Amino acid sequence: MLNTEISARKNDAISRGVGMTTQIYADRAENAEIWDVEGRRYIDFAGGIAVLNTGHRHPRVIEAVKAQLDRFTHTCHQVVPYENYVALAERLNRLTPGHFPKKTIFATTGAEAVENAIKIARCATGRSAVIAFTGGFHGRTFMGMALTGKVVPYKVGFGPMMGDVFHVPFPVDLHGISVETALDVLDKLFKADVDPKRVAAIIVEPVQGEGGFYDVPRALMKALREICDSHGILLIADEVQTGFARTGKLFAMEHHDVVADLTTMAKSLAGGFPLSAVTGRAELMDAPGPGGLGGTYAGNPLAIAAAHAVLDVIEEEKLVERANQLGGRLKQRLEGLRADIPHIMDIRGPGFMNAVEFGVAGTGKPNADFTNAVRVKALEKGLILLTCGVYSNVIRFLAPITIQDEVFNEALDIIEASIRETAAEA
Repeated sequence: MLNTEISARKNDAISRGVGMTTQIYADRAENAEIWDVEGRRYIDFAGGIAVLNTGHRHPRVIEAVKAQLDRFTHTCHQVVPYENYVALAERLNRLTPGHFPKKTIFATTGAEAVENAIKIARCATGRSAVIAFTGGFHGRTFMGMALTGKVVPYKVGFGPMMGDVFHVPFPVDLHGISVETALDVLDKLFKADVDPKRVAAIIVEPVQGEGGFYDVPRALMKALREICDSHGILLIADEVQTGFARTGKLFAMEHHDVVADLTTMAKSLAGGFPLSAVTGRAELMDAPGPGGLGGTYAGNPLAIAAAHAVLDVIEEEKLVERANQLGGRLKQRLEGLRADIPHIMDIRGPGFMNAVEFGVAGTGKPNADFTNAVRVKALEKGLILLTCGVYSNVIRFLAPITIQDEVFNEALDIIEASIRETAAEA
């Protein structure tokens, strides 16, 4: 079977609204490697978009899921509950930042976690407005789209967004937006558009994912916490992409001196199985009445079992420390190219949540064409990369934190060669 044959069938069978970065069709995968249906091997630096911090088919995760598979696969926790759901909630209550009583709910996707966090915030505060940031990504549901700060491709053609959602510029010094600018706009928002006493929550990714892997400045996060406390607003940390060791901490909010009231998580929580969660202050989480939260597949027992194994692996294999080591090596390799590659505008990211941003040499303007050319060259050489950013000029690196050293070194060579070749042709 050929990739081209399946691709032709895909065009006839699947909506074009489901975008695809590559046209290689997976046959099998192991840790940081994927083999397609034609038998070609690829190194995976996408990780299912930050889902596979523990790699493809980690033995501990597979073992846990198989054991659960032999017991039961579904009862719906709201009908016949199960103990491992309770135990995972207890673990997340202990592990998420904040020294206060917490409670947790489970859902299926990151967008669901965000939706539920907004529901909880509105119910707990009796308010309706929500503030998010430009460049942020919070899902493709209607509330998720409304919160997301990027029009193309997420909002195009879908009509009016959910009401009472406001956006503030996300500070990126590289693009001329400072912390002071962002806070000034927020202050003007309170004066011109929405009474802060009507705002239920401010939601922010500690490191923007789709937006370009920009870290929230420490001064901004501190100011947001103070503003929220001053006006009775809840602070929601969207840790869907940043969670579970990716940033060199179990949660990215651990890099800050303040904590969120609610934390959303998904992606690498269950190592490839669909599971998301909201963890937050117990009194807030208890605001909705029974039946107000949940879902048929929320907290599926197979995914719950996988998540327990993921947390074990992160601790036992010291993946927090490993993320810092790998990210340091990657950034060092990229920094070594700066002198020869004037297209490199920035190299950044905490832990192993790293990115390189490209611009037009000599002008600094975002260069999406150069960025995509690097991605394509890398794919031709057997390395899967993802682009991101409001200007599509950023390559983000999301390899499994469990990647073997020899495979990681091979990937670094491909990255360097792809950038150098693209620069030579530019």
